[in-house]
Amino acid sequence: MWRGAISFGMVAIPVRMYLANESKGVSFRLLCPRDGAPLRNKRWCPVEECEVGWNDAVRGFEVGKDEYVRIEDEELDNLPLATTRTIEILEFCDDSEIDAGVYVKGAYYLEPEAVGVKPYQLLRKALEKTGKVAVGKVALRDREHLCRLALHERAILLNTLHWPDEIRDLGQLALPDAEVEIHARELEMAVMLVENLAARFDPARHRDGYRDAVQGLVEAKLNDQPLERIPSPPLAQITDLMAVLKASVEASARQRQAALGGEAEPERATATARRRRAS
Repeated sequence: MWRGAISFGMVAIPVRMYLANESKGVSFRLLCPRDGAPLRNKRWCPVEECEVGWNDAVRGFEVGKDEYVRIEDEELDNLPLATTRTIEILEFCDDSEIDAGVYVKGAYYLEPEAVGVKPYQLLRKALEKTGKVAVGKVALRDREHLCRLALHERAILLNTLHWPDEIRDLGQLALPDAEVEIHARELEMAVMLVENLAARFDPARHRDGYRDAVQGLVEAKLNDQPLERIPSPPLAQITDLMAVLKASVEASARQRQAALGGEAEPERATATARRRRAS
């Protein structure tokens, strides 16, 4: 989707960029409610009262009410900006310094061109030896992005990052008071619940249940079959937190025991978790 170079000091590494992931969610078409025909989105000119073809439409930057400056594709491609064709590395830092939870957006694989294999490998080795990630800038899709370059198996992975002014302030939230009293026994039960549910992350164990459910709905309607309905659980107010925690620990212990094979022994699992914490 992009060809350019990584600017590593005075070293230029020619690379190609590929999307590292793809969306596989369900999609729907909008239909006419009367005859079921798929609706079309039209680009309509209100002055000439006519449809404008996709290839005929041009970009406009609004500078005032009903006042626009027209921008051509060629002008965007030739902006006086180095990052339109270059991933400009600005600095290196510890990966822990980047709050991935709020900053990371997209993920892209970087593949070296034939003439860039050696400097590409050199950058990989430097990142591996120092344990650092690179922070830089790149222009993609009509905007410049902050980005992170890091090792990913045999490749270099580029993550686009949000700019700092795009991160919303936590002060806008009504967060709980840090002084809320948590009893030691409640915390112990919560930690036991975490330990019972602890596992090495393996994304292959998880499925998109919504996509499966929509596919099942489509098949049921095609075959004129009734759809199985699952009642929504009631949102009850927790009046006895310890009782709920204890029930959760026992249920998670049974679930873990069943996954490992054998009969559920929640009390033994609870005691084992308690001994493990004590040790």
